[in-house]
Amino acid sequence: MALTASTMLPLGTAAAPFALPDTVSGKTIDLKQFTGQTGLLVMFLSRHCPYVQHIKTELARLGKDYGSRIAIVGIGSNDAANYPEDAPDHLRHMAQEEGFTFPFLYDESQQVAKAYTAACTPDFFLFNKEGKLVYRGQLDDSRPGNGKPVTGKDLRAAIEGLLKGQPIALDQKNSMGCNIKWKAANAPAYFK
Repeated sequence: MALTASTMLPLGTAAAPFALPDTVSGKTIDLKQFTGQTGLLVMFLSRHCPYVQHIKTELARLGKDYGSRIAIVGIGSNDAANYPEDAPDHLRHMAQEEGFTFPFLYDESQQVAKAYTAACTPDFFLFNKEGKLVYRGQLDDSRPGNGKPVTGKDLRAAIEGLLKGQPIALDQKNSMGCNIKWKAANAPAYFK
C-alpha cells in the first residue's frame, strides 16, 4: 500500500462534467443534475483501501448530516480487473453495508478521476453553487494507526462555511491514502 497525497487541484477550478452509473440504483448520474444545488461534494473512494475503511462510518454520517443540503457523490475509479474488490458489485455492497445515502458511482474509464486530478482514496472535492472548487483536501487528521479520532472536522468545517456563506479557510491539507489503481498505461502525467 503506497501512501499517496492528493494533488490539491487549484481552488476556483470548475467541476468537471461526468455521467456515470450508480452502483446501487443502476441509474446514470450526471453532473448537470446538480445544477443549482448549494454545493457538491465529490469523493473518490475505494472498498479495499485501509484509509477509506478507516473513515467509512464518517462518510455515511456525512451523507446523513449533509445530503439534504448539498449534493454528494462517491466515485470508485480503481482498475477493477486487477482490484476486484473495487468492482461495481462490491462498491454497491459497501454502500449498502455502510448505509451510504449518496450515489456511489463507477468510473470504469478513469477519465473522471483524471479530470478531477484524483490521486488517492479518499480524495475530496467540494464545489459551491457556481460549480467552483472551494475545498480539496483531507477529511481530518486521523489515519489508520495514528490514534486520532475520525471526526471529519476539516471537511465538515468547509461544508459548514459553504452552507453559511462564509469564507472557507485557504489553509487546506492534502488528503492521504492509497493511490488510485490505474489501468496499465492509463496513469495520468500528474501521477507519474
